[in-house]
Amino acid sequence: MPTFLQERAKFVVSEKGRQSSFYWFFAFFVVSGFCGLIYEVVWVRLAMASFGVNTAVVSIVISMFMAGLGLGSWLAGRMMHRVCENASLTLRIYAVAELLIGISSLAVPLELKLGRQLLVHFGRFSAWQSWPYFVMVGMWISLTLVPWCACMGSTFPILMAVIRGNAHSPLQRSFSYLYLANVIGALLGTVVSAFILIELLGFSGTLRLAGSCNALLAGLALWLGSRIKPIRVTGTTAPVSPARTGLYQLPRKGVLVLLFTTGLVTMGIEVVWIRQYTPYLGNVVYAFAQILAVYLFATAMGSRDYRLWAKTHEPGESTSTWSLLALFCVLPVLAVDPSVPLAIGTFTGLIRLAAIVPFCAIAGFLTPLLVDSWSGGDPRRAGTAYAVNISGCIVGPLLAGFCLLPAVGERWAVLALAVPIFAISTVVAALKPDSSQGKKSEWGRLAICYLAATVLLMFSKNFDEHFRGRVVRRDYTATVFAAGNGFARRLWVNGNNMTGLSPVTKYISHLPLAFMQRSPRMGS
Repeated sequence: MPTFLQERAKFVVSEKGRQSSFYWFFAFFVVSGFCGLIYEVVWVRLAMASFGVNTAVVSIVISMFMAGLGLGSWLAGRMMHRVCENASLTLRIYAVAELLIGISSLAVPLELKLGRQLLVHFGRFSAWQSWPYFVMVGMWISLTLVPWCACMGSTFPILMAVIRGNAHSPLQRSFSYLYLANVIGALLGTVVSAFILIELLGFSGTLRLAGSCNALLAGLALWLGSRIKPIRVTGTTAPVSPARTGLYQLPRKGVLVLLFTTGLVTMGIEVVWIRQYTPYLGNVVYAFAQILAVYLFATAMGSRDYRLWAKTHEPGESTSTWSLLALFCVLPVLAVDPSVPLAIGTFTGLIRLAAIVPFCAIAGFLTPLLVDSWSGGDPRRAGTAYAVNISGCIVGPLLAGFCLLPAVGERWAVLALAVPIFAISTVVAALKPDSSQGKKSEWGRLAICYLAATVLLMFSKNFDEHFRGRVVRRDYTATVFAAGNGFARRLWVNGNNMTGLSPVTKYISHLPLAFMQRSPRMGS
């Protein structure tokens, strides 16, 4: 009996130590997410300083940032499948990844400056902001960001492997545990960097602070790795993925299709929001920062709700959230209509921006649900699932920024992005068993969402549609329109009133001709 009590006491102490380790992992990802969004915000600003302040550059940076995350997640997931039984070794690998991320704080600014110099040198091959120009910019930004962002993306499966190797039984929702921590840190990083750190420390100082935090994480991971005693997870305790039975009665790999679609829609519509909200939030830089902050806040709330919901529900019970996601995808078109008097004064932009919160919260609910459903706590499967989701995040900004916005404008771009979500909600409702409770109410809810979305799209207007006699031009760079008569005529770029007719306007329009290498001619 004394021997039994001693062994039981050792087990309790060991379990408390492992629970404490999980708190460490949560803290690691809060700090890691904080640093990651500092890098994204600052790198977007540096890229625009080097290659142009427009939606296209923002789309390229976001896409390449996501490409690196996806690549790192997929590669690390495959690697961790081999070594995840040794939590101490895996923590050392995590420390190396964090150290490399810290080095990026010094390397990326230098690489972007070098890219600018190369483009100036080879400028004769492409006109400024032409398609060849953006192809060259995209290639350089990909070479610059993807390797460092791959290190960021690798941290998800690496720490999932640590958790799996440090627990007596696998945690099937370990991804959502780390995802919530990462989003909380990302929210803090967005707000603090855009509105505080950059103003106080500048770009270089802010990046050095983030790099120091990554170095601190690397040191703490090495210290924690020396204290952990690995536990081998046997085949009898390996997680069984619910995806094998088919979530929502879909085919086995249907979850991956859902993950790709949600990534494409969420990141694509974020680019559309930047174009829609600039009349209320200011220029592209600050509109991007505010939208990103609200997006991350709502995503964190949705992820937290999922963690609480999953304790008493099965993943298949979430079918109704898809119809709500589709409806809330369309809701912001009403909020950005200037004829809708949501508020007057200082907080007009923020009140209108609140319209994106429901969509972001439900997306934050569904993304960890889908990854947990597919992975079941397996780092390799989680790495694949997260990489598929991020691949959608790569396609979304490029599709929205270079195709939808120039072709159909803001409101119909929202419709195009909402169509896949409506399709998913329809398929999910159709596959629900006839014997299940609530199938009729599911169809009724879906019909209401279809009707509400149709009304919103038909009766709302873009910002430029409220001006008579307007002439509108759209491309991947901006939405530009002129309106008014005579000397009351005004020029608007992305909803910002740029200038009116005056001698200064004429001077500005002719000033670039002074830098031409030849005499100006008609039509050039």
